[in-house]
Amino acid sequence: MEEKIVFEGKTKKEINIIIRYPNSSDAASMTEYINILSDERTFITYQGEKESLENETKYLNSKLKEIKNKKAVLLLVLADKKLIGISGIDMRTKTQRHIGLLGISIAKEFRGEGIGKLLLETVINEATNNLSTLEIILLGVYSKNTLALNMYKQFGFIEEGRLPNGVKLKNGYDDQIYMYKNVK
Repeated sequence: MEEKIVFEGKTKKEINIIIRYPNSSDAASMTEYINILSDERTFITYQGEKESLENETKYLNSKLKEIKNKKAVLLLVLADKKLIGISGIDMRTKTQRHIGLLGISIAKEFRGEGIGKLLLETVINEATNNLSTLEIILLGVYSKNTLALNMYKQFGFIEEGRLPNGVKLKNGYDDQIYMYKNVK
């Protein structure tokens, strides 16, 4: 797949970044990225587990196929060729084929520079322009992740439910908050 760049610019700290679709050679950097985030044990599903290059390659290949078939959007943020963020929207199937599930993450040392907001805006735009059945974007967020909650609210996401103790962490529980945004 040809590398499609959707944004080139600078962060608040004047670091050059590129937001682009992945290609088949990104599996190693994606594996390294998810494993670093996992070690943080913050607000993502991974909590110290390690992902293998083999599994990440399979994941990437499936995503590339879904992107080609207009069933997903996946964007990478790179700063000086280093992967520093990922976001995607995956379409559900059958009776929920109008719903896209959103995920987003930014590397620790690049948080607070507006990259998350830029990436969220970009992935929503790409999804609404490329996923013809998309009507609703759905996401889940840990209740203690107040920065993300506030960002989602700024983008018009509405809390639709809360699962008390829906996330089991090593040091206790957190509520899982579900949010949605109508895009059509």
